Amino acid sequence: MFNRKKDQEENREEVNLNQDAAAEENVATAGTPEQAEAPGTGNGEGTAGNAAEETKQDEATEETLEDVQAKLTATAALLKTKEEEATETKNRLLRLQADFDNFRRRNTAEREELATYVTISVVNKFLQILDNFERAEAAAENATDVQSVVDGMAGIQKQFVKTLEDLGVKEIPARGEKFNPNFHEAVMRGQNPEMEDETIDMVFEKGYQLHDKVVRHSKVRVISNE
Repeated sequence: MFNRKKDQEENREEVNLNQDAAAEENVATAGTPEQAEAPGTGNGEGTAGNAAEETKQDEATEETLEDVQAKLTATAALLKTKEEEATETKNRLLRLQADFDNFRRRNTAEREELATYVTISVVNKFLQILDNFERAEAAAENATDVQSVVDGMAGIQKQFVKTLEDLGVKEIPARGEKFNPNFHEAVMRGQNPEMEDETIDMVFEKGYQLHDKVVRHSKVRVISNE
C-alpha cells in the first residue's frame, strides 16, 4: 500500500513537470504580448508598408508644390504683361492729350487770326462810309442849299445799307406784317379797325438779321382790336 501511494505521487509530479514544460514552450513561441499584437513585426512587413505610404505622400506634396509654383510663375508673367500694356496705354493717352492740346491751341490761334482778318475787312468797308460822312460834313459847312445836304446824307445812308447787305445783313420786314416773336418784339399794343389783329402797324426800332440769325429784333406796336 505504501508503494502504491508513492507511485501515485511520482506520477502526479511527472504530470506537473510536463505541464510546466508545455507552458514554457508556449510562452517562448508566442513571444511578448506587444509582439503578438503588432502584425508583421516578425518579418518587417509593417515597417515597409509605412515607408511606402510616406514616400507616396512626399511625392504628392512635391507635385502640388510644383503646380503652385508653376501657377505663380504664370500669374507673375501675366501681371507683367498687363502692367506693360497699362503703361503703353497711359503713354498713348498722354500723347493724345498733348496732341489735342496742341490742336486746340492752333485752332484757337487760327480762329483769332481769321476773326482779325474778317474784322479788318468789315472795318475797311465802314471806313469808306466814315470818309463820306466827313466829306458831307465839310460840304454842309459851306453849303447854301439845304437840299444838297439832304441828298448827300441820303447817298451815305444808301452806301451804308449796301455795305450791310454785302456783309449778309438785312432788315427784318415788320410794318404791315403779322407779328412773329421770332423776329419781332412787341413793346406796345394798339387799335386800328382798318388792320387785322396781331398785325404790326408801327416800327419803333428796325430789326436786322445776319443770314438766318437774328442780330436784333424789331421793336413794334401790334394791333389788338378786341
